[in-house]
Amino acid sequence: MIAEVPVIACVPNILVQKAYLKPMRLQTGGTILAGKLALERGWAINIGGGFHHCSAGKGGGFCAYADITLLIKNLVLHRGVQNTMIVDLDAHQGNGYERDFLGVPEVYIMDMYNRHIYPRDEEAKRAIRRKIELGNKVDDLEYMIKLRKNLREALKEFKPDILVYNAGTDILDSDPLGHMRISDVGIIKRDEFVFEICKEQDIPVVMLTSGGYLRRTAKIIADSIMNLKNKGLIGCTRNQKY
Repeated sequence: MIAEVPVIACVPNILVQKAYLKPMRLQTGGTILAGKLALERGWAINIGGGFHHCSAGKGGGFCAYADITLLIKNLVLHRGVQNTMIVDLDAHQGNGYERDFLGVPEVYIMDMYNRHIYPRDEEAKRAIRRKIELGNKVDDLEYMIKLRKNLREALKEFKPDILVYNAGTDILDSDPLGHMRISDVGIIKRDEFVFEICKEQDIPVVMLTSGGYLRRTAKIIADSIMNLKNKGLIGCTRNQKY
């Protein structure tokens, strides 16, 4: 039910663990580690994670582990973090962690998503402090105008100790699940803006790569990370631990 692939029910558990659940557990561990590293160096990127449809009590939408909830709870319990902002720019609403943080004022959620697609979870939407609902076939210009305006306003309303950036690439033009029309360059500029504003306001940022369902997504993520490095938005200084 979580993977939305019924045939998995007929597959031996050892194969399900090896091919599906173990890789997701490793990515979940990567998300938690990224939070620790972001506090130490100002940024961290997990090439994976961002399982935003999974809550503490229920999986769904391919997401078996609630890595975003685990990340934030770990930061609060073990790293002294008080206020966290989640900026979810995946094409889908992040209903899993939204259900976990419903009524929690220390977690500010900004979610920008296609309102016409899964999960359309009205109960979870109550947790969103800044909700930007988009239509199908949104292009780069409209997307970036709304992102710039709303993220700047969100950071005026709330001062986070850390920002969790769910950077799904399923907003890409021709992605079969996102139904939006953002170009490769649009995704790179989106990521650049988020890191730029975090650096400008001295906010540690954790980036999770989340959803993306095209083969060329991997190259776009790599190109985006290289762009962040070339722009001086990520990198290690001499006194940082590798």
